[in-house]
Amino acid sequence: MDKMYYAIGEVAKQSGLSTTTLNRWHNNGMLVAHHMSSVGRKKFYSQEQLDKLLNRQQIEQKRIVIGYARVSSHSQKEDLNRQIELLESYLISQGEPFTIISDLGSGMNFNKKGLIKLIQMIEHNEVSKIVITYKDRLVRFGFDLLKQICDIHQTEIEVINHTEKSSDEVELSNDLIEIITVFSARLYGKRSHKKTKLLDVMKDESL
Repeated sequence: MDKMYYAIGEVAKQSGLSTTTLNRWHNNGMLVAHHMSSVGRKKFYSQEQLDKLLNRQQIEQKRIVIGYARVSSHSQKEDLNRQIELLESYLISQGEPFTIISDLGSGMNFNKKGLIKLIQMIEHNEVSKIVITYKDRLVRFGFDLLKQICDIHQTEIEVINHTEKSSDEVELSNDLIEIITVFSARLYGKRSHKKTKLLDVMKDESL
């Protein structure tokens, strides 16, 4: 049986994707046409490529949108509630299934329960999009790295507000203080360890 090939319009019709999306994927190298006609440079895709797109669509239909909210301390509980309310209102208006994940902890700390759960869901291809109120609600530093992970799994990150809040200056100060505290504790720990070793040596020599 001869292998079948489909023009981009037929692929769009069968897969449920728009020709605009298919063309964008083609231009980005995500979906390279099996061959192109010499006249008009029309794109044709193989049955195998169509099957992969259909499978991808089935997976995509099972993926959900995550609204992620975070504050650094218990004193910001009201701000966390405001973030959640804003995310819920926005996502309801979008008409897509969603789940809210919230965290309490510094934006410089990657070992937060909610963030770990979110990353695991991304790696399992369960998340189609992450919606946050502000860019630094996700992470304070390392945003580009997390975005690369999302790009690999075709997970979009949407930021509702692009202007920074003045209150973020206070939170940033707290995060910087936390960094200084952690490094100071480690440095003190190393010095204490060296001091203990020196005392042990002095004791051994005195025996």
